[in-house]
Amino acid sequence: MKDKGEKMYMIHDEVLNLTESPLYKERVNNKVFPVIGEGSHDAKIMFIGEAPGRNEAATGRPFCGASGKILDELLADVNLVRESVYITNIVKDRPPQNRDPSLNEIELYAPFLDRQIEIIEPQVIATLGRYAMEYVMRRYSLLDDSAPISINHGKVFETKMNYGSVKVIPLYHPAVAIYNNKTKETLFEDFKKLISLIK
Repeated sequence: MKDKGEKMYMIHDEVLNLTESPLYKERVNNKVFPVIGEGSHDAKIMFIGEAPGRNEAATGRPFCGASGKILDELLADVNLVRESVYITNIVKDRPPQNRDPSLNEIELYAPFLDRQIEIIEPQVIATLGRYAMEYVMRRYSLLDDSAPISINHGKVFETKMNYGSVKVIPLYHPAVAIYNNKTKETLFEDFKKLISLIK
């Protein structure tokens, strides 16, 4: 039976060779990397964004640019070590010019995310931004899935996985806080709830 690391490595290899993705050509032409995710494979909290940006594709690491610095600040503010959580995106390759991921791209890459969730078995899934929230809310048949992130952020939803109960908390994407300090304060207040959700 494969351990978590082996299962994650299989996902890595499959994404690396995902030639049917419309973003594969962009990756090869620009000599950048897919961004699979990083952190603890035994994480209690899993953060899910939408897609990598320029810095992320250049390094193969999630949230390592300006929004990553804000994420690191938020984690530190609530005494969470980045290495203790798991951070990933739905779409594993960067859409050109950082455009929003298309529905087709989300559908193509989402099964990899679903497998990552099954491997890690987090107690809490924190979605970062609208696209991640909408995918997770639909995927797990949660209430109010049609409500915008401005309504759902900071609310705690509960769903059942094959390994037990999981809490889902939608959060604003850290990028919105780069130019809006008020949103950063909201993010910080929402982040404080994360600690109370893990056992």
